[in-house]
Amino acid sequence: MDSYRSVLVNITAPLVNLLHSHSVSANTLSVVSLCCAALAGIAYYFAYNSTLALGLALFFLLLNALLDGLDGALARKNGTASKYGDFLDHVIDRYADVFIISGIFLGGYLRADLGALVITGVLLASYLGTQAQAVGVGRIYGGIMGRADRMIVLGLATCVTLVYPATIGLEEFRFPVLGWALLLIGVLSHVTALQRIWHARKSLLHGDKK
Repeated sequence: MDSYRSVLVNITAPLVNLLHSHSVSANTLSVVSLCCAALAGIAYYFAYNSTLALGLALFFLLLNALLDGLDGALARKNGTASKYGDFLDHVIDRYADVFIISGIFLGGYLRADLGALVITGVLLASYLGTQAQAVGVGRIYGGIMGRADRMIVLGLATCVTLVYPATIGLEEFRFPVLGWALLLIGVLSHVTALQRIWHARKSLLHGDKK
């Protein structure tokens, strides 16, 4: 989804202009997005036998994704884009990931051991993207499962689970659709981490040969 970043910027431009006209700061959006992520995680935790809680989880998940996509554009529009703002945005995104993913697997949609696999993959993939920037390669957004992709998969899986909450699978591997979606995110996040390692390796080795 990161390849469609410019398209999303054009779509959300009217909303960014509206926020700018009301003097809303980008950091405010970031903090509100974190609150939405925390509320989504809490709702997911209580959602296993509650359609209402699962619906609320979907609402706060989508709101978190929207606000996360707006804060950077708003900072540039306000002329307040800074290294600290970028740093704060990444910190908030990681806390948001932990809140949402933990809420889902601790709420019973996936076994805790598999949930640990998921959250490890998500945090590693994100860490490697920023660590590449730290060593001079530049921020790496590529890979098969970025944050925007995670939000879409979770959003779609939540919608399906609202309609079809039954578990699927065999014995120890029986989970609702949302649980399987989370496991898929975990596996592909580890693949993404390997992709980013490979990209950074090529860039660094190429630079060393110059």
